[in-house]
Amino acid sequence: MKKPKKKDWLKAKGYLHITNRINISNERGKINKLVKNPSLVAKHAFCPLFHKKITERRYKVISYTEKGTAVRNHSKFDKKGKKVSTKKIRPIHYATHIDAQIYSYYSSEILQKKYESELIKNSHLSECILAYRRIKIDNSKSHKNNIHFAKEIFDEIKSKDECVAFAFDIENFFSSLNHKHLKKAWCQLLDTKSLPPDHYNIFKSITNFSYINLNDLRVNPISYDEKKLSENRKMGTQAFFSSIHEFRKKINDGELRIYKNQFLDKDKKICGIPQGLAISAMLANLYLFEFDKEMYNEISIKFRGIYRRYSDDIAIVCPLEHKNEIESIVEKKLKKYHLNISSGKTEICRFKRNTNGLLDSYGIKKIKDEEIEIEGIPLKYLGFEFNGRKILIKSKNLSKFYRRMKYAIKSKAKRIKILKEKNLLTEVPIYKRKIYRSYTDKGSRSKKIIAKISRLEKNDITGIFEYKIKKKDRKYWGNFIGYAYRASKIMGDKSIKRQVRNHKKILKKTLKKYFG
Repeated sequence: MKKPKKKDWLKAKGYLHITNRINISNERGKINKLVKNPSLVAKHAFCPLFHKKITERRYKVISYTEKGTAVRNHSKFDKKGKKVSTKKIRPIHYATHIDAQIYSYYSSEILQKKYESELIKNSHLSECILAYRRIKIDNSKSHKNNIHFAKEIFDEIKSKDECVAFAFDIENFFSSLNHKHLKKAWCQLLDTKSLPPDHYNIFKSITNFSYINLNDLRVNPISYDEKKLSENRKMGTQAFFSSIHEFRKKINDGELRIYKNQFLDKDKKICGIPQGLAISAMLANLYLFEFDKEMYNEISIKFRGIYRRYSDDIAIVCPLEHKNEIESIVEKKLKKYHLNISSGKTEICRFKRNTNGLLDSYGIKKIKDEEIEIEGIPLKYLGFEFNGRKILIKSKNLSKFYRRMKYAIKSKAKRIKILKEKNLLTEVPIYKRKIYRSYTDKGSRSKKIIAKISRLEKNDITGIFEYKIKKKDRKYWGNFIGYAYRASKIMGDKSIKRQVRNHKKILKKTLKKYFG
């Protein structure tokens, strides 16, 4: 029997940064000498991170009427009565290529191993912490994902005649982590009174971090200086700058600004860590290690319930009589760790069997400071909805898939129109195969493919622009339809598969709209 291949912590990153990309095959030895030498890591000067914002448009439930009807909108009113957008803005930071390898090594080879060894001492606690870990499926080489974790919660509910289920969300999780508590948890894991010099240097780099706004490097709202990037590539540098000296000169000349960590707590003190680094996920789990212990003791042992945490999503299933007590416990214990519940995202559902023995769900909502139960409101957890009988993919995620599909086709049609006008072409290839692979069941499975990359190039003899196709081996990871099919199989519920049964019709209709 083949021994399973060990996951390599050393990974090449494709993005552009301050410094050049790393060639793993040529530079593995050099990187190992740095990251595995504590004295070198202790002296290492970490570069500023790059910062960008990922914005997600959301058409979400903002309130309920007295009759229990959901009110949806793209905006809501905050506590001060000011109208604010419901769109989600997620700040992402990423490190230079060599810094990323240091974070990756210390995360997976040092902290994660020590963390897992602590969890082995308490197998029941290990079952409660789900995110950023490789948890094997019984009698399989594969590992569990969010589908398996959601199924465990739904199966627990199905096994009860009556219960209450909670889905809490921690507000601004990564950007709210208290530095003092993080350092203390880090020391406890290493079993030291203070952090060793190499660990302390990493700690400083992620708490007192500096960053460059990626938009500051753009020459216009949508693109970077392609001429400059092309010159750098000719010199053998895959980066925004030809050298670190050029980068420093731009900073000294005031052409580029470096920002400092701007995450603040309620007392205006600096807090939080950047989301997007290879070590951020590990530190998030480490930060809540003691919290997880306390919650397991309270929920699983004291109240005979089930407690699960997937990053900043907390799920609890317990007897109905403990409902109010559990809400209070979660809120108080999170405050102890300088965190808060995001009240707008809290899901509370009561499940009860009817006279026919079927489970019914009742969403518990607050209307004018009074709690009411609305029949049929499902529990939403890790991208799924469960109403006691059917498991479905969240309607928001399904809408996002169709929105992206339509936008991709619309953008393709727009590009083709511009190319026709610019280069006086009568026909431009559409490459429908790629569209079908991305948005239908034809691309539902992961596999190795030969990708056809086309470029519009000028023929030196005729002077006419023509398409030249190059073939390249690539790994294709499947698509949303494949995810839906897998979820339907793992959950054992055909309702999920039925949700996407019209995806081909919608695709063909959209193609007809833009291409005739």
